[in-house]
Amino acid sequence: MSTPRSAKAFVPGHVTGLFTVHRVAEPARSGSRGAGVTLADGVTVQLEPADQRRVLVDGDPMAVDAVDRVLDALDVSASLRIETDLPLGTGFGLSGGMALGAALAANQAFDLARSENELIRIAHVAEVTAGTGLGDVVAQARGGMPLRLEPGAPPHGELDGIPATGRVEFLALGELSTPDILDERPGIITEAGTEALERLRSQPTPARFMEASRSFADDVGLVTPDLRDILEAVSAAGGTASMAMLGETVFALGRDLSDAGFDPAVSAIDRPGATIIE
Repeated sequence: MSTPRSAKAFVPGHVTGLFTVHRVAEPARSGSRGAGVTLADGVTVQLEPADQRRVLVDGDPMAVDAVDRVLDALDVSASLRIETDLPLGTGFGLSGGMALGAALAANQAFDLARSENELIRIAHVAEVTAGTGLGDVVAQARGGMPLRLEPGAPPHGELDGIPATGRVEFLALGELSTPDILDERPGIITEAGTEALERLRSQPTPARFMEASRSFADDVGLVTPDLRDILEAVSAAGGTASMAMLGETVFALGRDLSDAGFDPAVSAIDRPGATIIE
């Protein structure tokens, strides 16, 4: 093993439009089926070998359970500086992004010689075990507009994707508790997510993704009054928006939020997926 050094990784944000819940005894086989879009904005993880573990998120100390589990699994001690332009807790997959970024950067810094699938599996297991997500990690590793056809990390999960590029708009209003929602209504989520994913697979286009995401949001009953006002305004203007799972956030492709008179944040569909930054 070479001398440890610093390393940096980037992981795209991920907005889930629809999903199912699959929990089994083995965390690597747990996860979700569903569909989402990854963003050119995301998480940058700078890792430095250190005797004492420390995690800073946008300059502030923060306990990130999924990151701690990744470092434990890789048996390394490090200090991490994590930065993101996306708001925490509002449906952008940032916990999964931090976990995957930590795995990629640690592998690079400590010359661990782990494969991509191994690192994805470690990050996925860390997030599932922490209770902060079920499918973000595998989607963020792939990039683009991923379809999660079978749950779990490699080699168990199965992915496809919708060919797409272009602009993504969003309005983040507030936080929702991922663990609470997953515990409260897994059956409702899985039934609605299965139906929405099958409709999308029959016509895998960005427009159908947005339509399926909107119907899923309505079916699972998570749309807050503030979100509904925005969704209905976009529909009235001839566009389609939906709710990010799981956060009080509205997202749309193209200019549908802008054309409805809102002033959204703007990103774009990420193509490469998670990567080491030289």
